[in-house]
Amino acid sequence: MMGSMFLAPESQHAFREDCHRLRWILLSLAMACLEIKAADPASIRSLNTERAAPGPMPALENAARSSLPPGFRLQVFAAEPDVHQPIAMALDTRGRLWVAENYSYSEQQVGFHPDARDRIVIFEDADQDGRFDRRTLFWDGAERLTSIEIGLGGVWAICAPQLVFIPDRNQDDVPDGAPEIMLDGFDTQSVRHNVANGLRWGPDGWLYGRHGILGKSMVGAPGAPEASRVSVNTGIWRFHPIRRVFERVAVGTTNPWGMDWDARGELFFINTVIGHLWHAIPGAHYRRMFGDDSDPHVYELIDQHADHVHWAQGENWTDVRKQLSDATMAAGGGHAHSGLLIYQGGQWPSEWNGKVLTLNFHGRKINRDRLERTGSGFTGRHEPDPVSFADPWFRGIDLLAAPDGSVFISDWSDAGECHDHDGIHRTSGRIYKLTYGQPARVPAPRDLDERALIGLLQGANEGLARLARREWINRAHRGAAPESSRTALKSLALNATDEIIRLRAAWTLHGTGSLDTELWKRMLRGGEYERVWALMLGEDRSCTDPGFAETFGPFVSSELISMAETESSARVRLAMASLLQRPALKSAAGLARALLKRGEDAKDHNLPLMLWYGVKERAATDPSFVEMILEARLPKVQQLAARRLAEEIDQAPQGLERLLAGAQKGIPDEALHAILGGIADGFAGRYRIPKPGGWDRWAQAWENHSLEAIRTRVKDLNALFGDGRALAEIRKVALSGAADFPRRRAALRSLIEAR
Repeated sequence: MMGSMFLAPESQHAFREDCHRLRWILLSLAMACLEIKAADPASIRSLNTERAAPGPMPALENAARSSLPPGFRLQVFAAEPDVHQPIAMALDTRGRLWVAENYSYSEQQVGFHPDARDRIVIFEDADQDGRFDRRTLFWDGAERLTSIEIGLGGVWAICAPQLVFIPDRNQDDVPDGAPEIMLDGFDTQSVRHNVANGLRWGPDGWLYGRHGILGKSMVGAPGAPEASRVSVNTGIWRFHPIRRVFERVAVGTTNPWGMDWDARGELFFINTVIGHLWHAIPGAHYRRMFGDDSDPHVYELIDQHADHVHWAQGENWTDVRKQLSDATMAAGGGHAHSGLLIYQGGQWPSEWNGKVLTLNFHGRKINRDRLERTGSGFTGRHEPDPVSFADPWFRGIDLLAAPDGSVFISDWSDAGECHDHDGIHRTSGRIYKLTYGQPARVPAPRDLDERALIGLLQGANEGLARLARREWINRAHRGAAPESSRTALKSLALNATDEIIRLRAAWTLHGTGSLDTELWKRMLRGGEYERVWALMLGEDRSCTDPGFAETFGPFVSSELISMAETESSARVRLAMASLLQRPALKSAAGLARALLKRGEDAKDHNLPLMLWYGVKERAATDPSFVEMILEARLPKVQQLAARRLAEEIDQAPQGLERLLAGAQKGIPDEALHAILGGIADGFAGRYRIPKPGGWDRWAQAWENHSLEAIRTRVKDLNALFGDGRALAEIRKVALSGAADFPRRRAALRSLIEAR
């Protein structure tokens, strides 16, 4: 029971844990009398460098005084001395809560303490009363531990610079041996709060993670040369635990520290400073807090997927570091967020279903957004903040769906600002459980047979369905999933009336390596999200299954093009746009051409830029690129393509000349304006440029155009091709913080040449 210092030794593991508790008590007493030795990991665990008074509010008092909606309770699931520094949480298929305790994170002058060791602890609530009644120490040798996830016979952990796997194949809660290094290369030098984090199993069976903007990582298998590593700066990444493949999913933002999937497999993540809510689109390049994207040809970046921020209009986001104004509190509490959960537990009142919840760091509250479908994606719209925490030391880190439909909340418990620059209070930490009414007892998926697991896949509780899928994948991994279970899953995927349930079954089959061609083809003809996932899972499976690849290849070269021409769903078209960047489809010019002709997507938040990201490399490699751009009905793509060709005028002028010649033959005015604007963008910062071949003839035709905007574009380009720009104008570009690196570089070169 919570608060007890000793538990009855029901097993060898419980006895060992009691011994550990006793050692901890004795050590704490010794620390009161002896000087702390910096090289002793246990000493560092009890070293508090945060000196602010009066310390954290008692956990039970915070639970009682926090503001909650009617019918809700905030329970203290665990608190110090049973848990400290809870930086991450995960669930196993027994329904137990695993907590990563991070003692190595230190004040700014130290960074990560080199002598500290972090821990992984298991909490079990056997009677399901909302308070843990058994605690087990799994591992206390971690360094720079930021995240954990459970599955496939062990524990996955980010111990920067490494992603490690700690085997426990006999599931006795004791590591079978030393951690196995899966990846290394995550930055540890200057990252601190931007360190790699956030392990979560995706519906596709990949292990997903996050990365902040201060780190510059080169990630790969241990010993891999730099040429075979993947550079990661900020955004979302994933790792396949069987194939050992690491890749970026989406890049940009600031410091994502929370993410979740909705019922249809849409991934959303939380961010700070420049916008909080982002739809994780594979292959996307997002707005950054600072610096340029690593790819100089993306040109423009996708902005956040919400219509608001959580600080007051007219205030700077940094103002919260001095004082929280009433206006900012009313708007949500400030710029910093951690943890994201889409409520799908099926136990809370129906108005919570599908709502995005995140912890507002400075405001000490839970922000709530509703997701509204907008074109190919979503827009997050703010709803009243439902929960405010009373403890001034509350520092919420993560949210996790509990098996019974409640929500776990981890509290770092400290007094510092969000970076904790001033000091660390290592002996505090809490896990709260936000519950509604009296949740019913739920079974542990590990204890169920296949028929019962099928029942969980069909239930209203998404969290339990995920645990059921994970248990099925675990069994398949160790060869314990009979053929009858695959048959039952396939029947569910083919015959369930609810698309969400069909998706759950399909994801489970894919995770066990059993998604066959028959089901995949049915998904292509199914509901909107079945089509989305047929494309994503099909491409994934084609990378590892030669037999499936024989079917997928012809599909890409013929059926997929026809599908792109007629597909009614912008969301499915967005999935197709993502596929353009995948290795199996990089040569799919027909798919790109079909998608670029879908003029109804011209004003979409995501599609024009996603399509540009998918075709931009063709400018240098595909002879049909110019024709593809001239046929397009997406002015944004035409603008960026023209910029790319203009930037190449010194090395390959024929591309731009062909584009201008084609434009002169007659294209819509909007397309012509976009192309001329893109050329102007490509020449920004240039002093004088030789005329492209044929320019005088084309310019003469356009100088008398009915649209003034086009006449102005031609006039400006005529000046550039003649006497050149004024040096003062070029100097502005060179010094502009708003101009991207290629433009500033071109301007600097022009200034040097003009001396």
